[in-house]
Amino acid sequence: MHAAFFLLLGASVARFLLRHPGEPRTPWIIALSITLALLYVLGPAVGGTAAAPPERTTPAPTLHRRRLWLGLVVATWVVLVVLAPSFAWCAVPLFFTALRTLPPRAAAALVTVLTVFVVAAQLKLSTAFDPNLLLAPPAIAALATAVFIHMERQAQAQRALIDDLIRTRRELAATERREGTLAERQRLSMEIHDTLAQHLSSQQMLLQAADRTWDTDPATARAHVRTATGIAARGLAEARRLVHDLAPPELDNGTGLADALRALDAGPDIEVRFHLEGTPAPLPDRAESALLRIAQGALANIREHSGARTAALTLSFLGDQVVLDIADDGTGFTTAPTGSATPTDRGHGLPAIRARVRQLGGTLTIESTPGEGTVLSASIPLEPTG
Repeated sequence: MHAAFFLLLGASVARFLLRHPGEPRTPWIIALSITLALLYVLGPAVGGTAAAPPERTTPAPTLHRRRLWLGLVVATWVVLVVLAPSFAWCAVPLFFTALRTLPPRAAAALVTVLTVFVVAAQLKLSTAFDPNLLLAPPAIAALATAVFIHMERQAQAQRALIDDLIRTRRELAATERREGTLAERQRLSMEIHDTLAQHLSSQQMLLQAADRTWDTDPATARAHVRTATGIAARGLAEARRLVHDLAPPELDNGTGLADALRALDAGPDIEVRFHLEGTPAPLPDRAESALLRIAQGALANIREHSGARTAALTLSFLGDQVVLDIADDGTGFTTAPTGSATPTDRGHGLPAIRARVRQLGGTLTIESTPGEGTVLSASIPLEPTG
C-alpha cells in the first residue's frame, strides 16, 4: 500500500506537469504534493499507517495523534484533487489507511467521502459522460472495504486461536506439574510405607517383646534387641537412599558444591561470576542441597526482578560456618528495618530461601538500596570436627 501510494502520487504529479505546463497553479501543486508525501511518511511516527491494535489497548493520546494525522493527509489530498483532479486515484491506498486507523463506522463514512471526491474528479476530467467513471470508484471502494474487513476478521480469529492455544498450553503444563507432584508424593508415601514405616513397626514389636522377656529370658531379649538393631540399620540405609533420590541432580556423581555453583547461570543477559574463599570442608548433603537451592532461587529472583547485568556468587568457608553471598548490580528494593524483604514485596522466592536457612539453623541477611543492587548472605553453622 505504501509503494502504491507513492507510485500513484508520482504519476499524478507527472501527468499534471505534462498536461498543464507553465500554469500558475503548478508551484501550489508541487508544494501540496511534497506536503502530502511528507505527511504520509510521518505516519509511522504517530502510529497512523501501522496495523492498529484494538482500541481498548491503544492509549488515548496515540489514537488522537493517529486521527489528527489522517485528517491532515485527507485534507491535503482534497485540496490537491480540487486543484488537479488527476490526483483522485491516490485515494485507493487511503481507503486501507482509513480502515486501519478509524473505527468501522467512521472508516466507512470516510471511504464514502473519498469515493465521492474520486467520482467527481473523474467526471470533471472526462469530456463525455461515461457510466464506468460513475460506477468503477464505488465498486473499487466496496471491494477494498470487503477485503479489509474479511482479512481483519481472519486476523482476529487467528489471534483468538493463538490466545486459546497459549492458555491451553499453560493449563496443560500446570496440570502436568500437578500430576507430577501428586505422582511423586504417592511414590514417596509408598516408599516410606514399604520401608521406613515397616522397619519402625518391626523395631517397635521387637523392643516390646524384649521388654516383656528382659527379666525372665535375658538371652531372648538380647536377641530381640540385636534383631531390632539390624532392622534399624537397614531403615537408616533406606532413609539415606530416599534422601539421595531427593537431592539436586547437580550434585550427582560426586559433583562438589563449588563446582555446582560455578555451573549456574541466570540467563543469557546476566553474567554470573563465582568466587571460592577459604579451604573447602566436607558439608552434609542436606547443607549442600540447601545452599545450591538458595543460589538457584536467588539467581531466579535476579533474573525476574532486578534488571541486573552481572551477579556474583561467593562461597566462603570460615571454619565454624559456611557463608554464601549473592550480589547483583540491579535496581534493588526497599528492605524492612531488619534487613529482610517482605514476601508480599518480593514474591515467594525470598520466603523459601529464608525457610531453608532457618531449617539449617543459619541466618539470612539482605542488604539492598533502590538503584544500587542487592546483596543476599546465607550463613550456615558447621559442626566442629575432630
